[in-house]
Parts: sequence; structure tokens; C-alpha cells
Amino acid sequence: MAENLIIGIPNKGRLQKDTEEIFLNSGLKIQRGNGEREYTGKMVGIENIDIIFLSPKEISYELQKGSIDLGITGLDLIEEYIYEPKDCIFNLMELGFGFADVVVAVPSSWIDVKSITDLEDVIYDFRIKNKKRLRIATKYPNISRNFFEALGYSDYLLVDSHGATEGAPAYGSSEIIIDITSTGSTLKANQLKRIDLGTLLRSQACLFGALNTTWNEEKLSLLENLLSKLKCSEKNIQKFKIILSE
Repeated sequence: MAENLIIGIPNKGRLQKDTEEIFLNSGLKIQRGNGEREYTGKMVGIENIDIIFLSPKEISYELQKGSIDLGITGLDLIEEYIYEPKDCIFNLMELGFGFADVVVAVPSSWIDVKSITDLEDVIYDFRIKNKKRLRIATKYPNISRNFFEALGYSDYLLVDSHGATEGAPAYGSSEIIIDITSTGSTLKANQLKRIDLGTLLRSQACLFGALNTTWNEEKLSLLENLLSKLKCSEKNIQKFKIILSE
């Protein structure tokens, strides 16, 4: 098992289907074990490749630990849950599905707030008028904090969102939100709007390589063969190998 190339892929939903399709289009068929509850699989016709079915969030953690060699998950999950991802994970290729943006959204009734620059005044005025900080509901506290720190904004309060983040302003648990969106329809349905320069991250599904796992010549050979079939850029392959050798 240690000599095999271990790949973590999403265990259900649209991400799993799109992942299997992109492999199949490259002549690589993923075969799951006995039924949908089985968490292991294989690449048909290719020896020494093991497939592990995990949630996208779990894939992020397992890549960080080095318990899997490759993993397909969203860039947003890597950026949110992994501290200094560049030290332990390498983005080998963007896969062209699972697109979504992490954005700031404010009530549609805030007609004077059109850009992130307008929000600075709102945050300041809210504190002066209400004697408390403006609340921002989000499932992405780390991405949010990094974004606002880069802007120099500090007088706000991040509120953990455990349910539907878009509903937080309506039921009074926050004034605005930071959430992920693909079409914006859910924001609109909850009387929220995106604002200019308020995109924190443009995310999509990517194939990531782990830097903390053990890479030997056999596994690197399997990797190169796999990536060539997936049409990963040679530049990225060589950069990954250079980082591993350092």
C-alpha cells in the first residue's frame, strides 16, 4: 500500500460525478468497491493506484497530513482549512468544474454600498452609532480575516455560520455575510447583493499534490503517467518534482 499512489476524490454529489467524468475523458476509469458506501476503489487497468472516497473537506486535511498523495477538492477548502498551504500542498492543475466565488454580500436595501471601499465607512459608522461592531456571518473565517487584514479593516466581528449563511441578516444574527456563490440566485432570493471588489476568492476544483507524503521513483513515475493523461502542464509537473527534491 505504501508503494501505491493514493488519490482522494469526492465521495458524493456533483464533484464526484465531475471528477469521474474528467478521468474517464482521459481514458481513466474509476471503479468503486461494493456499492456507494464503499470508501475505496481503483483505477481500472492501472496497477498500484488506490482510490479513497472522502468528503472534500477531509481531502484537504488528508493532503496536509500526507496520508494521501493526490486529492481533488475545492481551492476554497484548501485556503480556509489549511494553514500556509504552500508549505504542504501543491496545486497541480485546475480542473474546470466546481466553480464558485467567496464573496461579501450586503442587504440589497443598502443602496449606497456598491463597493468594498464603501463598506469601510459603514463599518466605522456602525460602531459609532450602535456602540458595537458590525457582524459578518461566514463559514470562511480565515479567508475573511486575511481579506480584511489586507484592506486594513479591523472594526468588525466575524460570526460563525452553522446553518444557511444567506439567512443570517434576515433573522438578525449578522448585518452582512461572506459566503460562497456560483450564480448569485440564492443571495438575490435572500435580498442580498454582491459588491464591487468584494470577491475574496475565485474557487474551483483542483488536483492537489501532497508535499508531506513519501515520494519514491515508482510513485513519481505513476504520477507523471497519470498527469500526462490528464494533460497537466509539463511546467507544473517539473515544478512539483523540484519542490519535492528540495
